[in-house]
Parts: sequence; C-alpha cells; structure tokens
Amino acid sequence: MADWLTPEQWSAVVLSLKVSFWATLLSLPLGLAVAFVLARYEFWGKQALNGLVHLPLILPPVVTGYLLLLTFGRRGAVGQFLEQSFGLVFAFRWTGAALAAAVMAFPLMVRAIRLAIEAVDPKLEQAASTLGASRAWVFATVTLPLILPGVIAGAILAFAKAMGEFGATITFVSNIPGQTQTLPSAIYSFLQVPGGDAQAMQLVLIAVAIALLALVLSEWLGRAVARRIAGS
Repeated sequence: MADWLTPEQWSAVVLSLKVSFWATLLSLPLGLAVAFVLARYEFWGKQALNGLVHLPLILPPVVTGYLLLLTFGRRGAVGQFLEQSFGLVFAFRWTGAALAAAVMAFPLMVRAIRLAIEAVDPKLEQAASTLGASRAWVFATVTLPLILPGVIAGAILAFAKAMGEFGATITFVSNIPGQTQTLPSAIYSFLQVPGGDAQAMQLVLIAVAIALLALVLSEWLGRAVARRIAGS
C-alpha cells in the first residue's frame, strides 16, 4: 500500500488509524460505564444523560467542533488547565483530532453496548449476587462475558466512525498535513486542487473498505450476542 499511495496520502491514513485507535481505546471504559448505567438504573436525570450522550449525533459536527475548541482550546478553561498542569494540548494537535473523533463516535459505542446489556437477563446477575458475589465480581464474571461481543461491536463501530469524522475535527484542529490531516480531511484537500481527483479516489476506496469491514464485523458480532443470550 505504501507504494500505491503518496507520502501525503500514507501520512493521512496512518494518522487516521492512530487517531481512531486512541479515540476508541480511551473512550471504551467510559462508554461501558455509561451504557451500564443507562441500561440498569432508573434515576432522576436519566433522560438528560441519554440526550447528552446522543447530542453529537444531532448537532452539526461543526458546532460540536466549535464547542470543543471553546472548551479544550488553549483559551478554554479546561484546555488552559490541562496545558498548565499536565502539558497536554488538544487544539491543532492530533490529540485534539482523537478527542473530536471520540466525542462523535461515543453515541454509537454506548448504544451498541447498551443494547447488549439490556439483552442480558437480570436474573442471571441476581442469582450470582445471592451466592455472595459483589457487584463488581458479578459484572466481571457474568455480565461482561455475555456482553463482550456487543462491546467489541460497539468499539468497531466507534473506530469506523472515528475514521470517517470530518466536521468536528477540521473545526477543532484544522487540516494540517502530517499533524492533523486525517483521511477525510485529505480527501477534501485533494478535491480542492486540480488533478487531485485520482488521489482522492484512492483514499475514498480505502475509506469504503474500512467502513464495509466494520459493518460486516459489527453485524456478525451482533448475531453472536443473540446466540449467546439465547443459549444461556
């Protein structure tokens, strides 16, 4: 593939894979926790939390990117604190692209995991609790093995979404070749210059292949969840 792509194209593909990997990995624990809370508990403000989680799907991506810039930019309250305290900078860095991708992919991850949790019979968890197991042990030994295919499916969907994220990313971290230019940003850039259609099409084919692979894997794992729950 390295011979087929130019250095600029290859850089965009590698950066997209890096951004998507970290966006998925770092958001997975929070996504699992939020999905479990939404699936298993009733509390005041649950609908507000559910709406907040799914807000990135409703808002224009540019709005989400601008809100991230206001919050995590160098002049934002959170951004200033993180830079001064930990030297962590998000604005116009690949770390910001990972943050934007994680925010945009988070709703898909939570939804997939929540559906898997809701498919588990609570009586199985209650039976383990009556034997003296703690909530954490019940989750680790009963719930998690049953929902693992759903967790993996959610992670795959989030990874694919992160690979295709454009609006929030370009608003938050711009489109800097070699630093913040991801796969969608590179496609956009090639389409803006004469003769760039062929290079853009090469990246489009890569993006389509990744998206199709993610859909096939998520569908297969979704069926695995159904078979596992039915067998239990």
